[in-house]
Amino acid sequence: MNPIALPPPTAADVAAAALRLQNVAHRTPVLRSGMADELLGAQVFFKCENLQRTGSFKFRGAYNALAQLDAAQRERGVLTFSAGNHAQAIALAARLLDIPALIVMPEDAAASKMAATRHYGAQVVTYNRFTEDREAISQHIAQERGMALVPPSEHAHVIAGQGTAALELLQEVPRLHYLFVAVGGGGLLAGSLLASQSAGSACEVYGVEPETANDAQQSLRSGQIVTIAQPRTIADGALTTALSPLAFEVIRRHADGIVTASDLHLVHALRFFAERMKIVVEPTGALAFAGARHGGVDLRGKRVGIIISGGNVDLARYARFLAD
Repeated sequence: MNPIALPPPTAADVAAAALRLQNVAHRTPVLRSGMADELLGAQVFFKCENLQRTGSFKFRGAYNALAQLDAAQRERGVLTFSAGNHAQAIALAARLLDIPALIVMPEDAAASKMAATRHYGAQVVTYNRFTEDREAISQHIAQERGMALVPPSEHAHVIAGQGTAALELLQEVPRLHYLFVAVGGGGLLAGSLLASQSAGSACEVYGVEPETANDAQQSLRSGQIVTIAQPRTIADGALTTALSPLAFEVIRRHADGIVTASDLHLVHALRFFAERMKIVVEPTGALAFAGARHGGVDLRGKRVGIIISGGNVDLARYARFLAD
């Protein structure tokens, strides 16, 4: 679904998005950990998008997309569907650009993410993710109200904006051999692949998704989009059933592979970040590190980039992950 007719995103679009986001998005830090280096037998560089505005990389794509709406579209407002991080990102970007926003969120979304979305000023409509179709609901409301639909992954400007996180990492840490990126709808991975082209990098780029939600892995292997049943995983930002077609075309052509991580691996990664690096990371944000550590790619002696995609956690749930 590509509600706004746009050409597919390119490496040049990522570079343009980086200019558009200057002095708006945070240029997040790249952190090191001696223990991480020991665990992987590599030099590991963590791009900390958990410290981005709204707590995830999603702000980059949301702002890049909304900033390019024309005056008529801004007047009518924007709408999206999201479990939380894209919801918050659209809500804040809309507030900064003075655009009305409506977000369709699952009723079981993390309470902290829903509260933050409302705090940024967006209207929230909820649905049951196991019995209702969020895209159908969103399409109906968008058509009824004349709002611009800006989905989490199936949008060229969103994908280009997401790629700026990897572009910053590749500019700051040249000569990476590998880059690991979380996969849900595929926007971050597609944007990161385009960013690698923009930066002239020869690194291998791998996506990481939950092992119970490996639709992207199946899709890459089969050469066509595979749709799975609604998965269950603690990585709530990767609870998608299929890749976006726009993102898949980039991933199919350029990704070096997709690996998976178990929920147990994610819990171990959360504890590592909390205990060793003193940072709060959400389960989806830990996917890239868990995949690099357990995905079967030989990283010994290499320079490895890891995008920590987000840090929005429900504190009670997060405490249980750390304590169990």
